[in-house]
Amino acid sequence: MAKQKFYVVWEGHRPGVYSSWDAAKQQIDGYPQAKYKSFGSKAEAEKALRGSYWAYAGQNTRTVNRKPEELEKMGVRLDSLAVDAACSGNPGDMEYRGVHTRTGQEIFRMGPLPDGTNNVGEFLALVHALAWLKQQNSPRTPIYSDSRNAQLWVKAGQCRTKLAHTGRNDQIFELIDRAEKWLALNRVSNPVLKWNTEEWGEIPADYGRK
Repeated sequence: MAKQKFYVVWEGHRPGVYSSWDAAKQQIDGYPQAKYKSFGSKAEAEKALRGSYWAYAGQNTRTVNRKPEELEKMGVRLDSLAVDAACSGNPGDMEYRGVHTRTGQEIFRMGPLPDGTNNVGEFLALVHALAWLKQQNSPRTPIYSDSRNAQLWVKAGQCRTKLAHTGRNDQIFELIDRAEKWLALNRVSNPVLKWNTEEWGEIPADYGRK
């Protein structure tokens, strides 16, 4: 089992130490210029919270990704796509991509685009992966995402974001509109699976910025 990580949120809705990435993401989503980072132990995280974010910014505290053979033994379906998004600030410059889970080969990439959020990027990445697999006539290939919100939005067929339309992010809203129309016109047959970060390490499409 992968070593558990702890997440420090210095600036967010509720600053503190969180024992899962999903819980930490709830505190930073929609919070301008949120500051956060992951640590390998609760003690390290609690010490970091008492200090300054800038004392830790740029340091590498990430879990090393597991090898494909390790993931396969843990039940990961390697003949699949993995998607992820990144956002510098929330809202901020947003990007997303999809990779082949077994090889890490990048299949598609979009951005960075201004005034986006991580949740929107995760949603667009999932729909992009679904559309790409349909073009490849691969209706049963699984897609992994570490975002529960994005999976719920895809299931609902709607991007339920509160992101403000600023004019600078026109392209993002065009992509959202296209994604929602695609979901309305196409039946989703590919399994959309939750990536278990706590046990498997970072998702293969991760940008390595946590």
